[in-house]
Amino acid sequence: MNSYATRQPTESSVAPEEEAGDVTRMDLDELRRAAEQITANVESVIDGKHEAVQTALVVLLAEGHLLIEDVPGVGKTMLAKSLAKSVDCTVSRIQFTPDLLPSDVTGVSVYNQAERRFEFKPGAIFANIVIGDEINRASPKTQSALLECMEERQVTVDGSTYPLAAPFIVVATQNPVEMEGTYALPEAQRDRFMARIAMGYPDEGSELAMLTTRDTSSPLSRIRPVVSSDELRAMMVTARAVFASTPVKQYAVDLVRATREDRDLRLGASPRATLQLIRAAKAMAALAGRDFVLPDDVDALAVPVLGHRLLPTSRALGHHHESAPVIADIVRRIVASTPVPVGSGSSVGAGAAGATGR
Repeated sequence: MNSYATRQPTESSVAPEEEAGDVTRMDLDELRRAAEQITANVESVIDGKHEAVQTALVVLLAEGHLLIEDVPGVGKTMLAKSLAKSVDCTVSRIQFTPDLLPSDVTGVSVYNQAERRFEFKPGAIFANIVIGDEINRASPKTQSALLECMEERQVTVDGSTYPLAAPFIVVATQNPVEMEGTYALPEAQRDRFMARIAMGYPDEGSELAMLTTRDTSSPLSRIRPVVSSDELRAMMVTARAVFASTPVKQYAVDLVRATREDRDLRLGASPRATLQLIRAAKAMAALAGRDFVLPDDVDALAVPVLGHRLLPTSRALGHHHESAPVIADIVRRIVASTPVPVGSGSSVGAGAAGATGR
């Protein structure tokens, strides 16, 4: 099986998801301190990518799934591993290849001759944080094994359903679909990822510094957990409790609905995108030390949360070889043309009534 795991998942990992009521909320200042520790940990191995790291942290706190897409060698897997190793919880890595089977991911029922019954052997998906490396190199059949896991946080094998332990987060990397040996992720799969980020090439200074920091050993060997699994769950519950006013929610709905009516898009964002945009905005507000969401939070996350769900028309794509930059420009145009709630920032976030306009 093309996978390995730290703290190997066992049958004990197959546990019902605990209710949020079992977890005590964090103070926002305490949440920010914990988030800063995670950020510092990740940025000790990822040079010059603060925005990508912050977006990854937002997705983590919102308990969403993250898709990291870029060309080989820019640190996609390094970011995924450093984020996972910063939290003291079960971590599993799956190397997706064309010969990977769905049962390698979800698990398989094996007949126990001694007891004369079938026993379920959990697959690599049974962990708190699952790193899916080069997810689009696996066959569509294997990719589809993640659909139920990512949306319902459970696995069904041979008619039996096994809940995944909370928190459950998939951090997947993929190469651009234009590259050799890749299978495009289906729309249903992409829609289950809360956000997509691109690493991009490092600047000259960061690339030069990398030659020193990675000269003798892998920087990942220096990463130690800075947040426990219980603390991470408390951070998630705290972020989920952040208030989003009706005007802010309406603004998010207007943005998403605008993607379905745009002339340059043949596929707009789904209602799931609306839900995840607000969840991510709540996490961003919590990281900023606020207990309410601002329209600016929604704006900042529009491209990473909506971009990978959209399909441009052939006319909009034109002579571009990659669709991501085209889609990003379209989303920015939609954001710029969508009316935002009027009023002082805090009053809008706190739910003050007011007209709309830009």
